[in-house]
Amino acid sequence: MNLIDLYIHEVTRRLPEKNRADIALELRSTIEDMLPDEYSEQDIKSTLSKLGNPAILANGYLDRPMHLIGPRFYDLYIQLLKMILPVSIAISIVSVIANRVIAYDGSEAVLNVILDTIGHGIWSILSGAIQVFFWLTIVFAFLERTSHPKANITCTSHFKEWEPDDLNKIPFIPKEKAISKGEVFGSLLWTAIWASVYFNAAHLVGVYEKGQDGLIFVTPTFNQEVLLSYWPLVVIVIGLEAASAIYKWTTAQWTRKVALLNAAFHLVSSIIFIVVISDSRLFNTAFVSYMTDLFTMTDETKNGIYGLVVFIFVIFAVIDAYQGFRKANGHRNKKLNL
Repeated sequence: MNLIDLYIHEVTRRLPEKNRADIALELRSTIEDMLPDEYSEQDIKSTLSKLGNPAILANGYLDRPMHLIGPRFYDLYIQLLKMILPVSIAISIVSVIANRVIAYDGSEAVLNVILDTIGHGIWSILSGAIQVFFWLTIVFAFLERTSHPKANITCTSHFKEWEPDDLNKIPFIPKEKAISKGEVFGSLLWTAIWASVYFNAAHLVGVYEKGQDGLIFVTPTFNQEVLLSYWPLVVIVIGLEAASAIYKWTTAQWTRKVALLNAAFHLVSSIIFIVVISDSRLFNTAFVSYMTDLFTMTDETKNGIYGLVVFIFVIFAVIDAYQGFRKANGHRNKKLNL
């Protein structure tokens, strides 16, 4: 079998059997028209090189793509994958932490609980990520095969064909003002962690001593009833933090409004933190007695520790709020410096 026959065979074997004979005749005629009257083997190789890879040429005769996800949907596929995966990971982590916190009865060592939570968290993240990847790929593979075979225009994130006017809808975000998805994800994850610990502090936060079977929970640090009495204020903080994270996600850059919302959140959270920690009933009596005997603390020392905790919390809040305004004005300051 010569090179021409081999090439035609390589093309037609990838096609439906009912079309092979007609396409073989058409392709042979095309090759012969491209060859000179007196051709050599080198002329055949040159002609076949112009026609290209048989697999790619066969794809042109098919009514269905020979790829899973082609260029028409690939960019949209990647965008949705990047958007949905972090959400799936966040939901997996929050659900695992919440389940472990709710199920914790204080009889198991915290270290064992943490290690077990990490193990379940990793498995939950991998499982969720695989599910998202699988089903999203299936959906786009289906779209690839059901869309019009001659439609080669790449789709946008709005599931519409791209137009030049779409360029005007793309905001330019300077690097110094950009808000990364990791920053938003970290904020939501931190909210889920501290909220879970807050509402289950009596089972998690406290004094542990080493026993025969590992760590033993001696006494909780906080009075859970007092903590729960402030739940409306805590829910406000959770709502503000979640709203701030979502707003950052949608805007994707530091603006004056984002900075103001961030500063408002820190102001409210600082006030609520001071109100809660100032409650004299907040700390468990047994915990206070234990720490007083262990470190021989006086009332003056306790007040000093309280003041230091409040000072550190407020300082971090002020720094973060300031950083928000600095980033929001970063592009303008850069222009002025130039």
